[in-house]
Amino acid sequence: MQPIQIAVVPVTPFEQNCSILWCTKTMKGAVIDPGGDLDRIRAAITETGATIEKILLTHGHVDHAAGAAELAESLGVKVEGPGAEDQFIIDDIPRMAQKYGIEGARSVTPDLYLNEGDTVTVGDVSLEVLHVPGHTPGHMVFVHRPVGLAIVGDTLFRGSVGRTDFPYGDPDLLIKGIREKLLPLGDTMVCLPGHGPVTSIGDEKAHNPFLR
Repeated sequence: MQPIQIAVVPVTPFEQNCSILWCTKTMKGAVIDPGGDLDRIRAAITETGATIEKILLTHGHVDHAAGAAELAESLGVKVEGPGAEDQFIIDDIPRMAQKYGIEGARSVTPDLYLNEGDTVTVGDVSLEVLHVPGHTPGHMVFVHRPVGLAIVGDTLFRGSVGRTDFPYGDPDLLIKGIREKLLPLGDTMVCLPGHGPVTSIGDEKAHNPFLR
């Protein structure tokens, strides 16, 4: 049996890939990027049989973080991530939620901001934390090398990369981070993006027009 399992729950009108990741040995788990549709997320948690011990955020956008405060309170757990540089984006969640019709959205102050080189634990499993800014200033990626999985948020997609047309976006910084931090993870590394289908580093090196 693999040391981790993961279930993906698309949420919000943006079809954001909220993930439930759990340690198969301890059945302790984490919810990654609960952007909304909490009833759907709670049902998926029940189905996995995992006991959630924390919430992890890759970055502060409304479709990734708007449900974190309510879910953390209801489960009695803490929120870890993203980087402190994203707090101003998180603070703007209520306004953005109203704009896009996302109900029940709240801002949140994480219990722990994350930095490059940190490690987060889920049960007996450790995830490496990589800081890959450009889409947002404090965007983090979670990597589990033993099974070859990277939860990349909105940095890298199948055939594309994250948007950088925000006032705080930086396309050069994003591509630099992908090239220097994600591509070296190796061709077989599976990437679970914040939207759309899974991909791999090898596929993106071969076919992604933004990386040629």
